[in-house]
Amino acid sequence: MSHNIDIQQIQRYSKLELIAKQVVEGFITGLHRSPFHGFSVEFAEHRMYNTGESTRHVDWKLYGRTEKLFIKRYEEETNLRCHLIIDGSSSMYFPEVDYNDSSVFNKMKFSVYASAAIMHLLKKQRDAVGLSVFSDQLDVHTPDKSSMVHHKRLIHELESLINEPKINTKTSAIKALHTIAESVHKRSLIILFSDMMETVAQQNELFEALQHLKYNKHEVILFHTVDKEKELDFNFENRPYQFIDLETGEEVKVHPNDVREKYIEETIKRTEKLKLRCLQYGIDFVETDINKGFHGLLQTYLLKRTKMM
Repeated sequence: MSHNIDIQQIQRYSKLELIAKQVVEGFITGLHRSPFHGFSVEFAEHRMYNTGESTRHVDWKLYGRTEKLFIKRYEEETNLRCHLIIDGSSSMYFPEVDYNDSSVFNKMKFSVYASAAIMHLLKKQRDAVGLSVFSDQLDVHTPDKSSMVHHKRLIHELESLINEPKINTKTSAIKALHTIAESVHKRSLIILFSDMMETVAQQNELFEALQHLKYNKHEVILFHTVDKEKELDFNFENRPYQFIDLETGEEVKVHPNDVREKYIEETIKRTEKLKLRCLQYGIDFVETDINKGFHGLLQTYLLKRTKMM
């Protein structure tokens, strides 16, 4: 994308919207060199012509270029409903980052950028989108809509997640996920961003809540959002550290070398259990490293969308 963005464009888009637009444009460019060759942003605003229907809305310019008949889509033609859910608890704010630097991420910032990019694709495709954010309660819960005013509201909610970080807020996904499952009525694609940091005692209840999301024949993708290097590989320098639990404020002094092996072993066990449960429930479990960019994530979304249509 050119860096010469005119003033009107800046006024029209917030910073987050501009970043989402760049992410999506980079992704679409990549698709042209991939098995998705032929999918393009402009086609997102069209659908194939069905034999026998009126040709009034056929895009003849596009026909001239592609020799295929496409119908222009309109605002009320909603194909897909997508509900984005973000875990807003304090553990998602790991590690500490500069929010003005768009190249470094913690789990929350990554989830916000990814959600904004998915929203940008949904907007292009005239799909309805809703947003829920939970921590120890359900902080944000909107219906699924496709209007511009609604999109602006969701962008504002996403921006406030990184502009106003939550300190010492525990995760309590269970009640929130049940509430969301009860309120998303029409068959939807539900996308959850979470590090799934529930306590072991809560895990069974959490799995039940995840299973509830599948009710009403919803399709569910869980992007298990982690900093792989630090949280899974426990890759810290060979010196003592003071680790602070972002949700409880509890502190512990350890030497990474003393606990690394046991830590990795327990983490793998926990993740495998989560993966297995998701498999049993028909939930797409996607291990998502915040340092690996957005392309794999958007490809997962697009494949799932294609299957649902």
